[in-house]
Amino acid sequence: MESSLFLRHLDDEFTLLRAAVGAADLAAPVPTCPGWTVADLAQHVAYVYLNKAECIRLGAFPDRWPPETIHPGSVALLDEMYGTLTDGFAEHSPEDHAATWHEPDQTVRFWIRRMTQETVIHRVDAELAAGVAVSPVAADLAFDGVDEMLKLFMGYGSTIWRDDYGTLLDAPDERVVTVSTGHHAWSVLPTPKGVEVRDATTGFDGEALVSGDPQPLLLWLWNRGGGDAVGTSGDPALLAQFQALRVAATQ
Repeated sequence: MESSLFLRHLDDEFTLLRAAVGAADLAAPVPTCPGWTVADLAQHVAYVYLNKAECIRLGAFPDRWPPETIHPGSVALLDEMYGTLTDGFAEHSPEDHAATWHEPDQTVRFWIRRMTQETVIHRVDAELAAGVAVSPVAADLAFDGVDEMLKLFMGYGSTIWRDDYGTLLDAPDERVVTVSTGHHAWSVLPTPKGVEVRDATTGFDGEALVSGDPQPLLLWLWNRGGGDAVGTSGDPALLAQFQALRVAATQ
């Protein structure tokens, strides 16, 4: 998607996040983030926003984090840091330099996409904590989120955050799992060097299949949906390995 469309989605998603935080008891637990309250969730998102704004402003990751001088209430902090983030986006072209953890893409565009997807997942967390209905994720945004999770977090992430995978990639079952949304599919191949993820040009090309509509598939990949949210078929051992890789990629 174009950055302008991501920014529109970001604004919509933040509006939903803010409404859910406002409707919730700040001391309420967040069921999808064990050990967190709604206040913790709001503060976490606020600091993520500020960190990325600093990555854009400085062109580098900030040295000391989090800053010790910022201590407003969590809701006020969330509002303020969202403004700081979006001001940073407005002041730069998507092609401008920004420090990111994805070596091939050191641009503001990367953070526009990443912060939009970050907001999607955490507004779902907030809605679940508030006990309100989970709002739909736009189909194009959910599809992009699946693509991002598989290619960046599982694929690229398995090479730069190798410790998160423990022994899963020491001697993996090197067979393909296909992940499908119906109109598009990805081939996921674990190797000792990392997980290779590519667009599948022939549809189902593996020995196991994970499938679902974009929104339930996205939420399931990020541990925000139950097992009945997606369909699975094929070799049980291969599916179990994929499940373990998914958890490692999203912890």
